[in-house]
Amino acid sequence: MTWACETCPKRFGTYHALTQHARALGHSARQYDCRSCEFTFPNNEERRCHEAEEHSYCTECNRGFQNANNLRMHLHSRKHQGANLKCPFCKIGFTSATGLAHHLEQGSCRVATGLDRDKVYAAVRAKDPDGVLSKKLIGWHGSATYEATSSAWNGDAWECYLCHKCFNTINGLNNHLSSPFHQRALYHCPNRNRCGRDFKTLAAVMNHLESESCGFSRFEAVQNTVSNVVSGDRLLTFG
Repeated sequence: MTWACETCPKRFGTYHALTQHARALGHSARQYDCRSCEFTFPNNEERRCHEAEEHSYCTECNRGFQNANNLRMHLHSRKHQGANLKCPFCKIGFTSATGLAHHLEQGSCRVATGLDRDKVYAAVRAKDPDGVLSKKLIGWHGSATYEATSSAWNGDAWECYLCHKCFNTINGLNNHLSSPFHQRALYHCPNRNRCGRDFKTLAAVMNHLESESCGFSRFEAVQNTVSNVVSGDRLLTFG
């Protein structure tokens, strides 16, 4: 670390040398103090990096966090990121690739009303011929469909015959059956050697990658990847 004079371009190897220089010439030795420890820094950017890395502190918001993961989630929130990811159909903005993928897979887009998990998977597969993100499912022709009947009532609750989970209403059971819970995994983490986890939805694998929990890709790179899925002709990449 070097210490910069606020008045002239000179830099010094120690803070003591800087203060001697400043006193001798009447220059300013103003520094930037860490708000959590005794360290000082020659400029605000170095202080900001230190406070984030060592103290999980957001300088812009003047707010500390319990751990680095909580700070990362805060920095990836709407407050810092804005709603930069736009649905290509209805133009609603999202702060994360997870939110946009969920919007499309759930058929929530008021313009592209026919979209669902299977159609999103088909779009991903078309741009991912090497199976970096999507699984190569030989013989897969779409998700299985299930619907509860009166026989699902076991005398106390509505019971799923696949996993035996019970629900208070038949609608609750049918919502469970129509969810991806009992469907095949369509995606895997691209970090095949160190992670290799499977996921049933694009939103789930995007959430895994955006969390940076397996260290494969940065948050911003994941956002670029989901943008490639919904627009343009580029194949999927991470980086």
